[in-house]
Amino acid sequence: MNSKRPVNLDIATIKLPLPAYTSLLHRISGIALFVGVAFLLYGLDMSLSSEQSFAELKAVLTGGFAKFVVWVLLSGLIYHFVAGIKHLLMDIGIGEGKESGRTGAVVTIAVSVVLIVLAGVWVW
Repeated sequence: MNSKRPVNLDIATIKLPLPAYTSLLHRISGIALFVGVAFLLYGLDMSLSSEQSFAELKAVLTGGFAKFVVWVLLSGLIYHFVAGIKHLLMDIGIGEGKESGRTGAVVTIAVSVVLIVLAGVWVW
């Protein structure tokens, strides 16, 4: 084995391309959605338990913090969906090149930002 090979263990100095960041964000949004589903299922259970618990949940969801949490979950869902469409297009051979990958990453971020802002307007 060649022991003279360069080794860079300082992660802060590694420069990743834009498609790598969009792919990482896609994975992070998937994890966030997985965790968020637990809270959504709890809210569904609470809303179906009784009329009183439904009223309590409705009162909680009218607060600012709850609206923020709903917006964050919607944002994760929107980004994950848009990035997933990009990944599906890459699976069928569209946008696999270096330059087209960067263009796809820019389009993914731009479309996601627009849809996330619209979701924020809808939630608030």
